[in-house]
Amino acid sequence: MTDLLLAATALDVTPPPGHRLDGYAARAGLSTGTADPLNATLIWLSTADDPGVLWLTLDAIAAGHQLCAELAEAAGAAAGIPPSHVVVSASHTHSGPSGWTGEIHPVIPAERERDLIDSLVGAVRAVRLERQPVSASWRSIEVIGVGTNRHRKNGPHDNTAGILALHSRSGSLEAVLLDFACHPTTYGPENMQYSADWPGAARAALAPAVVGFLQGAAGDVSPRFTRQGRGAAEVTRLGSLLAGRVREALTQPGLELPQSAPAIRRTTLTLPVRSIPPADESEKLVTAAEQAVLSTTEQANLPATAAEIRVTATDTRAPAAETRVAAADDPSGRITQTRLDGARGQALMAAANLPPALDLSVSTVTFGDVCWINLPVELFAVHGACLQSDSTHPITRVIGYTDGYYGYVVDPSAAEAGTYEALITFFDQPTTNHLIKQAADFMNT
Repeated sequence: MTDLLLAATALDVTPPPGHRLDGYAARAGLSTGTADPLNATLIWLSTADDPGVLWLTLDAIAAGHQLCAELAEAAGAAAGIPPSHVVVSASHTHSGPSGWTGEIHPVIPAERERDLIDSLVGAVRAVRLERQPVSASWRSIEVIGVGTNRHRKNGPHDNTAGILALHSRSGSLEAVLLDFACHPTTYGPENMQYSADWPGAARAALAPAVVGFLQGAAGDVSPRFTRQGRGAAEVTRLGSLLAGRVREALTQPGLELPQSAPAIRRTTLTLPVRSIPPADESEKLVTAAEQAVLSTTEQANLPATAAEIRVTATDTRAPAAETRVAAADDPSGRITQTRLDGARGQALMAAANLPPALDLSVSTVTFGDVCWINLPVELFAVHGACLQSDSTHPITRVIGYTDGYYGYVVDPSAAEAGTYEALITFFDQPTTNHLIKQAADFMNT
């Protein structure tokens, strides 16, 4: 009988202080230290004669195509398998270094820092991956209280966590591949320390098992309406809530998965970049958004001027829409502020030399009844639901932020409302529909 083999390890890849953090427009200055470690986690499932699949999950805002290629090559070398069998996924934490990713979007003016990249890739290449026989089982469980739709509390979002549990022959839990959809934005722009946010806290709560975290269709999902504050205590609360539900699921029998290795298939989808409104039209939108923010701050009795709002909005380094409101942190105020950030971002896109089309790497991993479809974008919850509904596989998990990063893919309501995400997306609605259809067709082939 063929044994299913597991090698799993987590590497602390936290950079030294003094580097810029990613994720928020309002954040200024360099990192001052570490709140909790950033990890690169490797979970490799194979057999003696099949290289299987190696998941490399990284605590980062994203992993651009170039970084993914370097990490896949390094992980493949460590395991002795082709890089094509390595899947690289980012958690999307907003408290990681920008130097790993560089410029992953025209509105994010960052440089790749070679010393940080070499340290990260070198750590992955040097890892020792020792395999042992395991059994694999699947569970999913509902998780309430970590995240919701961030535009409207009762809007669409997938509140289930997918759990691939890997047990040794003696019955000990060796590793978990966990997926859940929600922005890791517990820490705000005032935080200047590295943090994996609540996914890191969930991993810590599930120790000593090695936990790889996969981010789901979280483009419009966050803790905006669920978090009870900012900082380490809230990170721990949210992460522990998720981990507690995972532990509950693990006390129940799961779906037994085969002893054969998981299989991976890949394709490339070429999508046209949308036509960006001209610069003068984009600037008019910025002015209108500034007035909306000014009105919000006046209603909240906060001291702010249009000039001050314009200054704080000029840095649009925010690939997710969790940015600040002047001295306020209420959900309605954040939505107004993020639309200003989006308007500024679209104005910068209008001035950029965008390519006519983008090549997106899409993959599926199948393991018994379970299929993970991986895309290099921030899908909205509706798109994740569509892919699950259209799937011919008994169990389908939709994973974003994988093997590259090409920004938001928004739903029709966001496009019509002109949300932050809709203003900085690369793709119009016909292209979005084409992406979802092509991804579903590939998944079901």
